[in-house]
Amino acid sequence: MMLKWLGGFGPGSRPAITAATRKIVREINGLAASMEALDDVQLRRLGRSLSYRAKAGEPPESLIVESFAATREAGRRRLGMRHYDVQLLAGAALVKGAILEMQTGEGKTLVATLPLVLYSLAGKGAHLATVNDYLARRDAEWMEPIYEALGLKVGIIESQMDFDSRRKAYACDVTYGTAKEFGFDFLKDRLMSREINEGRGDLGAILTGKAAGAASRLLQRPFWFVLVDEADNVLIDEARTPLIISTPQDDSARSGSDASKKALFQFAAAVADTLVPDEDFEQDIRKHSCELLGRGRSRVRAFRRPPELDTTSLLDLYDAVERACKAKLFYLRDRQYVIRDGKIVIIDEFTGRVAEGRSWRDGIHQAVEAKEALELEATKSDETVEVTGGGGHAARITIQDLFARWPHLAGMTGTIATSHGELGRTYAVAIDVVPTNRPAIRKRLPAIVAADYQEKLRLIVAEVEEMHALGRPVLIGTRSIDKSEDLSRLLDAAGLTHTVLNARHVAQEADIVSRAGQRGEITVSTNMAGRGTDIKLGEGVEELGGLHVICTELHDSARIDRQLVGRCGRQGDPGTWRQYVALDDEILTTAYGDKRAARIAAGLRRRIGGNPERLLAVFKRAQRSVEARHRRQRRVLEYVERQRAEAHIQMSQDPYLDSAS
Repeated sequence: MMLKWLGGFGPGSRPAITAATRKIVREINGLAASMEALDDVQLRRLGRSLSYRAKAGEPPESLIVESFAATREAGRRRLGMRHYDVQLLAGAALVKGAILEMQTGEGKTLVATLPLVLYSLAGKGAHLATVNDYLARRDAEWMEPIYEALGLKVGIIESQMDFDSRRKAYACDVTYGTAKEFGFDFLKDRLMSREINEGRGDLGAILTGKAAGAASRLLQRPFWFVLVDEADNVLIDEARTPLIISTPQDDSARSGSDASKKALFQFAAAVADTLVPDEDFEQDIRKHSCELLGRGRSRVRAFRRPPELDTTSLLDLYDAVERACKAKLFYLRDRQYVIRDGKIVIIDEFTGRVAEGRSWRDGIHQAVEAKEALELEATKSDETVEVTGGGGHAARITIQDLFARWPHLAGMTGTIATSHGELGRTYAVAIDVVPTNRPAIRKRLPAIVAADYQEKLRLIVAEVEEMHALGRPVLIGTRSIDKSEDLSRLLDAAGLTHTVLNARHVAQEADIVSRAGQRGEITVSTNMAGRGTDIKLGEGVEELGGLHVICTELHDSARIDRQLVGRCGRQGDPGTWRQYVALDDEILTTAYGDKRAARIAAGLRRRIGGNPERLLAVFKRAQRSVEARHRRQRRVLEYVERQRAEAHIQMSQDPYLDSAS
């Protein structure tokens, strides 16, 4: 088992699956016959009866056996899906407050119904937080018949919903949505509460959300229970950046300061386009930073400035140019972002999906806009990008603080091994692994280390041809949109019919995933195929060896790699996977910087042809180095935000709102 070495557990973490949870499963099984004897009306009445008991103050622990038995029966009747014993075991652990690892295909979506039904009985609302709108809607609609059978209503929160629709969704017994939407709606409610209390200085009412007259104008009820799907992504990967609501730009800003801001971003982009790395500025790939050298500063001073910048200080000019250099070097189109309808739209590095409504902080977003506007103008493209002035911060909250606000927190993920200590310490939850319903039999093939990116792609295409000739479906995981399209062009040249799944093809996602396990299918995907996708094998594929997964490079987190590997070998199905790396892969430069990465690559080049696993170990060390850096960043953010919140409270201000907004 993946986590046997967790024996002592990290600080603040504890085992979740105990003798008590196993006893609960036996008691649920004992009610199976009596549940099957109920007709549909009686089953709904049972759900209502359990709700009355919960609203009367009976704790969830005393209702767990009957609630789980009823939910299991509803699943059997409405969906033909009866919870396995291991799924009941997982559900019982989640009720007690745990984050669990469940392997791909073990039915996390079905397991979620168990604690969600139980906690929704009290009438306070139960939330499921996942990573994107697609998964929220898919899972809610898929599981809705179970909730309906027990007399419960389901709501869905999506990014493009209006106020009234959101409020109705939050008023439902069970609400599915993304962590970001839950967080932004929480901040909107704080802003509304402040507006209601303006002039009263009623901090207590603001902090508790009990401001007089506020209820009818707020989106959310007080939090009660949240189940976090893909918990490692939501609670760790997304925790490096706080959720921020920006202040709107008013007319005065648009006329004066906004114009000077735009001029500054455009000036900086033009200057950065002429500067030479290592001569005009130094770059640090590990820190994603750029610093002007003496020659670079001289060139900034000599560059012709627009009249809007006559009163701008040299220090501000230097900062803007350094930011523009950073945007040019580290923020690349079709990797970190795409252009849609004249706007820069961020691509989430962990999921491969567009991050609707998000923008980079500290002027980076505007620097990227200015860079793209300059490049599009130079190439006389029909596309345009507007450079925005950017606004201040009206409200902010970290992921850590957001999820601490739910009295009851639980989560599930397919990958927890490298993060159990951080999760247990940060969120004070139990950590454990749920045994699989059937033994996993996926097979890892020897790694392949290529001399460079192009050779790696050629080797991958050759392997795809080999697997395709056998009739096996192949899933190829790539790190970014541009790399998925590079591979697609080579597959086309080789005459291999395939499908590409990336942020440009969101509308076709469900159809692409449904076909990915069919005989002879070839699917090239970004991280979109790594989380929440359940690839089922087509007829006859099991006999051929199942799905074959090709990992084209290591990501910044080993958990992302494991998510991709987990697409094969679901529920005891056969499957194979292979890891490819190249000496010019991003992971080396991200971990060590250009110069050291080049020295390491030179040493590895002399050893190509030897034991590939020993060469791969060098890349794994680099990956662990990047993970450690990200872990430190999260700790620093947590500390800074805690200090900021304490300062706000000491000044009798709402810790989530910017007092200047």
